[in-house]
Amino acid sequence: MSPKTTNLNKPQALAPTQPKLAQYIGFFAIGYTLASAIFMMIQTQFALNSQLVMALSIVIGAYIAVRKFIKHQQRALNHSEINRLMFGGVVVVWVLTIIYFLAIWFWLFDTVSREVLFEMGMARPLPLLSSLVMMLVFTLVSARISLWTINRLLNPARKAV
Repeated sequence: MSPKTTNLNKPQALAPTQPKLAQYIGFFAIGYTLASAIFMMIQTQFALNSQLVMALSIVIGAYIAVRKFIKHQQRALNHSEINRLMFGGVVVVWVLTIIYFLAIWFWLFDTVSREVLFEMGMARPLPLLSSLVMMLVFTLVSARISLWTINRLLNPARKAV
């Protein structure tokens, strides 16, 4: 008589899986891009502060990403998901900004303008680098605050109580 073999492939208690945030980072990027384009059109008529435009574009991108996440997952983001969405969204925002500036650099500026801007940047790089770091910190902080705030406002568990 053969001994009974135990089935090691029994389904264990299913742990909740982490949702893939790539599509929500894409929603963030789409919202940011659309808001930026709308604000660029508005800026042709009214003078708007560039930091205000960037912050509002990030808030709109965060709103779209969090709303889609809550709609699909039926729950709010946790802290690690907020952090991953924040860093992914900021990376996408900066990649889009780099593409935008490279397009301006190559298609809008002529050789003389490029040379003048390059020389100005080489002569005094510290103000340029410090403003770049400040804008990076600004985008991180505004993305974090907007994701956290919108996540709390749209939290379905909080509305049910």
